[in-house]
Amino acid sequence: MPDKICYVIMRSYILLFIVSVCMLPASRIAAQETVITYELGDFTVSTLSDGGQNAGSDMLVGATPEILKTYLPEGTFPLEIQSFLVRTPDRTVLIDAGVGTNLSRNLQSLEVAEDGVHVILLTHMHGDHIGGLLREGKKVFTKAELYVAKAEYDYWVNEKERGADARKVLEAYRDKLHVFVPGEPENPAALFPGFQAVAAYGHTPGHTSFLIESRKSRLLIWGDIVHSTPIQFPRPEVSLTVDYDRREAAETRKKIFEYVTKNRIRVAGAHIKFPAIGNVTAGKKEGYEFTAVCTCEAI
Repeated sequence: MPDKICYVIMRSYILLFIVSVCMLPASRIAAQETVITYELGDFTVSTLSDGGQNAGSDMLVGATPEILKTYLPEGTFPLEIQSFLVRTPDRTVLIDAGVGTNLSRNLQSLEVAEDGVHVILLTHMHGDHIGGLLREGKKVFTKAELYVAKAEYDYWVNEKERGADARKVLEAYRDKLHVFVPGEPENPAALFPGFQAVAAYGHTPGHTSFLIESRKSRLLIWGDIVHSTPIQFPRPEVSLTVDYDRREAAETRKKIFEYVTKNRIRVAGAHIKFPAIGNVTAGKKEGYEFTAVCTCEAI
């Protein structure tokens, strides 16, 4: 079978690189100001980088000195920000919106107009996932339907201390707002053809992952299931200081890992190093392992 084509758009040079390989390691693609598009059945999925920086081990909860020595000897880990664009024959769907730094340019590089986005799915409403939804207080995606899990909606509507930005987004998109209840991993809730919602609570009260499927090819875009790739795959019990419910976040992570491993579902994560897509497998020594790939074949 001939190799398919990966389209890597490097906006820093405004060039289109055509890479004829089936699996391209993430380390070979510059993470900053980069978009990569790959196939998922009849859909295309684009990872949109919004940059990032290194984070310190002080963000980790439950990482013993032994764990840190084994998996994070330098004391830092990359914490990048990604959002995802899924194009189907019928819809253009944006999953999260990053902090908004690169989102407009990312979409322009794909020749996707802001009013050409039909649906926005939010994994949750932290600022690094909703930052690109407003511009000068007004909604950027004027024709888009906005989907938010009910538990997430309820929490931010009532979170008076830190919920101002989330409430501004909900208010701006109120005329096209859809509140839904996600299902369990083995029984996800259908949103519309090809898109299902999986409850992934813990990082926030309504944190949600989205299962995308086309022609039996599946991808779980899981939001913030993992922040620290070096530690949380082998030791999924380690949580973050920013998790709303650290115990629930850890239990959800274990459940999702087991689900995608058992069902051989490829995953994409908001804080995994660009291109932020790969496979989860049982670890050789403990826990799980993540293998990053840029796939050019149907997944």
